[in-house]
Amino acid sequence: MQNDQKIVILGAGESGVGAAILAKKQGLDVLVSDNRNVSEKYRQILLKHQIEFEENGHQLHRILQATEVIKSPGIPENIPIIKAIREKKIPIISEIEFASRYTNAKLISITGSNGKTTTTLLLYHILKNGGLNVGLAGNIGQSFAWQVAENQFDVYVLEISSFQLDGMVKFRANIAIITNITPDHLDRYENNFAFYTASKLRILQNQQPEDAIIYCADDPVLNRELSNRKCVAQLIPFTLKTNPLKNGAFIKENKIIIKYHKTQVSMTLEQLALQGKHNTYNSMAAGVASKLMYIRNETLKLSLSDFHNIAHRLEYVSSVHGISFINDSKATNVNATWYALEYVDRPTVWIAGGVDKGNDYSGLLDLVKEKVKAIVCLGLDNRAIHAAFGDIVPYIVDTESAEEAVAEAYQIASKGDIVLLSPACASFDLFENYEARGNQFKKAVNKL
Repeated sequence: MQNDQKIVILGAGESGVGAAILAKKQGLDVLVSDNRNVSEKYRQILLKHQIEFEENGHQLHRILQATEVIKSPGIPENIPIIKAIREKKIPIISEIEFASRYTNAKLISITGSNGKTTTTLLLYHILKNGGLNVGLAGNIGQSFAWQVAENQFDVYVLEISSFQLDGMVKFRANIAIITNITPDHLDRYENNFAFYTASKLRILQNQQPEDAIIYCADDPVLNRELSNRKCVAQLIPFTLKTNPLKNGAFIKENKIIIKYHKTQVSMTLEQLALQGKHNTYNSMAAGVASKLMYIRNETLKLSLSDFHNIAHRLEYVSSVHGISFINDSKATNVNATWYALEYVDRPTVWIAGGVDKGNDYSGLLDLVKEKVKAIVCLGLDNRAIHAAFGDIVPYIVDTESAEEAVAEAYQIASKGDIVLLSPACASFDLFENYEARGNQFKKAVNKL
């Protein structure tokens, strides 16, 4: 890349500011443009690095002078400024694509509709315990570009969303992990699941024969897609079935077995720090990747048994008068909520709702019939939830705040019940993000 190129970065959040710092370090002409206020935190960082920025609107004539645009993942494709850039045939890439140009580190990239954050954090925990010089980035923590600018890691564990993958061209995942593919974010993909699936599978582009694809063999979409394409990288499956694999992970006699070449690790399911079917998948995926990175068996077993899960994912909050409250605010799609409902083992008051992303709730009907005694809707428009479950759940109530939702659920629940916040929807109608939703839920529970 030549230093006479003009880089425009759309969005002054974590990824945008990180990309700006890296571009500045590389001696590139860079402008950061945001149509909203730049937060004080990032404003001070941009000023410190003497990076030019604009806020509360875009100067289109300046943006269209760019030789390349780096777009923050939250910016959709269908807005006028993106259409104008496309019409001028100016390349638009993601911060991940940009950062990958300036590092020779090994890149382990994790995507999927559910489980990718937990798998990413777990794998980072294992590799760090194994003594590797490893960075954690992508859709989590400090941006990848920022770390490439200021650190010299040998390995990166990257959580990659479909939005980030959409802006990748030459990025190469040395190890690609795909946890699953189920409908999510369909509002960004013309309500077309095939488009969303194609976006997820962009993680495989540019792989070489020495690379690896670790995938869930129990996922029908992944099985179909991987069998219909020529993958040059090594395919390594993981499954909850008793299906002895030459390489991969499977279940045998209540044990998780992880095999790669001539090495094998086994642990009982009870020894795993992360419990529940969905978390067994996450442990398998991280475990297989760890063996590809030559982590010792003792380190792997210890790390799989002492890991602490992230907040907002089946997080136990408190028990109040025998009623257990669980925060699963990170469940922003139907499949994530399916795992949560599959996990609970007592009568449940389910708090659900928010911004519906084209949800199909039919896959939840059997679990809801079996386990849910009432639904507390937390959102501004709950019509889809009423329509889906009104005939099978005897009591559904609407609320518009976490405090109100918790109070209603507490009144409905009985001793021994579970109150489960697992929205199956995005949070943006009432909350800044899923973390804010989960934190307000926890705060309300702790006030009871």
